[in-house]
Amino acid sequence: MHNAWKRLSDDFQLSIITMVGVCSVAGIAPYAVYRLYDGNWLVSLVDTSLVLNTLAAVIYAWRTGDTIRPGQYLALLYCIGTIVIVTKLGMNGLFWVYVLILFNFFVVPPLQSVIATVSVLGILCAYGVAKPGALFDSAFQLTSFLVTSLLCSLFAFAFAYRGREQRQKLSELATIDPLTGASNRRTMDSELEIAFNEHKRYGVGYGLLILDLDHFKLVNDRYGHRAGDEVLVDFVDVVRAACRQSDRLFRLGGEEFVLLVPQVDERGLSRLANNVLADIRRRLNGPGGPVTVSIGGALLSGHSTIEDWLHEADERLYRAKALGRDQAIIFDQGSNSSTSLSNPSEAAVQD
Repeated sequence: MHNAWKRLSDDFQLSIITMVGVCSVAGIAPYAVYRLYDGNWLVSLVDTSLVLNTLAAVIYAWRTGDTIRPGQYLALLYCIGTIVIVTKLGMNGLFWVYVLILFNFFVVPPLQSVIATVSVLGILCAYGVAKPGALFDSAFQLTSFLVTSLLCSLFAFAFAYRGREQRQKLSELATIDPLTGASNRRTMDSELEIAFNEHKRYGVGYGLLILDLDHFKLVNDRYGHRAGDEVLVDFVDVVRAACRQSDRLFRLGGEEFVLLVPQVDERGLSRLANNVLADIRRRLNGPGGPVTVSIGGALLSGHSTIEDWLHEADERLYRAKALGRDQAIIFDQGSNSSTSLSNPSEAAVQD
């Protein structure tokens, strides 16, 4: 129950789709029963279909984590259902159009909502014009309905667009390091858990590298934090350029970063560490000269917890620091799979 509530708290779209499912059962199901009892078989069938399909979409969203396609499916379904209900019930069915407008702007992106809503309004108004008296008693009533519906759509669009924009900014603040643009510690914890579960269930190979800039404190002390910040931003750019698109870089704190590498074996992780070392040595410069990095790495296989995985990589990072920095230790020294790439010359910035 706690995990379910956490998912609802963290995922706005999932909470909306879930709420739609609850409302469809509580709000539409009684109408389906009443109209069946009243002999209105077609409308009762439409209501029942809406309830069942909504529940199926909610279950799909919970199982897969995909809220985009269920939202689009429900928007299309409810648009069609509203048209059928309005044309069968007449004026009494028009009240559901306002609910549909709000629903569309919350479950699908604003542009798609506009297209869906305008399409429904256009179809209903065209039906009202083609069949006078079926929906509207007069042209004035039709115009009033159209104007109020468009005003409702405008307010819903503004609210939904602004809300979506703010949620996106809040999500970035919660998951992205504002200085470097790398993902933050919170995102790293989530991604490592996903990687661990994928490895456990499907055997997907993962590796990670912990990268720590050498003598970075001296850069801040001698040239100021602004210069240090510029070095960190440049460092992230260089590392990303050396990585695959699927690799994920996280800022662990200060000058320490973690690189999560999916679909990799011992040789691949060693090659990536060596490429990063070489690129940093060649391309990263601070105000006092070249800046280097030390790296410790480990594969996920053979570890029973995420903490053990990180601890092993961290120990190898400290070993790389102790052996003179500007090198990578990915596997235990002395084994056949050990790798260490180092530069005999020290970085320009010394202790």
